[in-house]
Amino acid sequence: MDYVTSLFARKMVVAAGDGVDAPSLLRSVGIDPDGPWDPKEMIPATGYYTMLERMAEKIDVTELPLRVGASMRLDEYGALGLAFKAATTLGASYARIERYARLWTSVVEYELRPHPLGTLFILHRAGDRGLGLRLSNEATLASGVAIARQVSPAHVEPLEVLMQHSAPKTISAHEDWFGCPVRFDAELDAILFAPETMAQPNILGDEGISRYLISHLDAELSEITTEATLVGQARDAIAQGLSEGTPKMADIARGLGLSARSFHRRLSEHGMSFKSLTEETRRDLAEGLLRDDRHTLAEIAFLTGFSEQSAFARAFKRWVGHTPASYRRSLSGR
Repeated sequence: MDYVTSLFARKMVVAAGDGVDAPSLLRSVGIDPDGPWDPKEMIPATGYYTMLERMAEKIDVTELPLRVGASMRLDEYGALGLAFKAATTLGASYARIERYARLWTSVVEYELRPHPLGTLFILHRAGDRGLGLRLSNEATLASGVAIARQVSPAHVEPLEVLMQHSAPKTISAHEDWFGCPVRFDAELDAILFAPETMAQPNILGDEGISRYLISHLDAELSEITTEATLVGQARDAIAQGLSEGTPKMADIARGLGLSARSFHRRLSEHGMSFKSLTEETRRDLAEGLLRDDRHTLAEIAFLTGFSEQSAFARAFKRWVGHTPASYRRSLSGR
């Protein structure tokens, strides 16, 4: 499963204001509304996109990604944000995003690509280009410009911003905020920067601090593969045990050759809890089974660890905003 930081979801909900039920939306993706803002707490990308689509049913979301992108602060990105600040030039800052973005998300990859007019900072994100993903892409590109403006002594304005999806009803807010033409239905999701912009020295650029931070980021990056493997193995074990009810953390840990305490600690280091991992596994399994008409709703409830179909229906509606039956009908177009 792919994940994004919970920080993005919290920012989206705050930017939406009173037009949405913030606590309900956050709970739908496994975030405690009253809990601390922890950027290392990760949520499933599919749940995040669904949350954005639910918001779009309540409010006009045309400018929402711009407000969220503008609100992002480098101090919220941990060591990666500090490394972005400490790079000697803006181009070097973006090179760090290209290399270390996996510390923040497993759904996005970045690429710096030469262009006849300068450099493209490209956003690569796979998946169905539904509204949720499109809004997320817009917010990501907006945040890419927002953080550049926080380190550069001169106001940063791209030459052009490209987005693969179709334009909203109006794009004036987009062009006003980016300060350049924004071209929709493009072949890439990207920001085009002039050479002099990328060569601009950063306000707090420091080569010595940069070397220290890079070594720290390299160490974090090397741990990701191991931790991701642990999460994947735990998810498989949970899925296999759900037909016998909700698995216990001690049993899953034992099957992985870990103590419960060690298992809890390693999940926490990955920004997860056993409860949230179990919930996400249940949701993903339910959505997959609902795509297969061979399984009845009662069978799916049993296979996802619920003793009663009504309990499954309530949980599924909390996860995605629809009952299992209406979700299945929407998939088949009925």
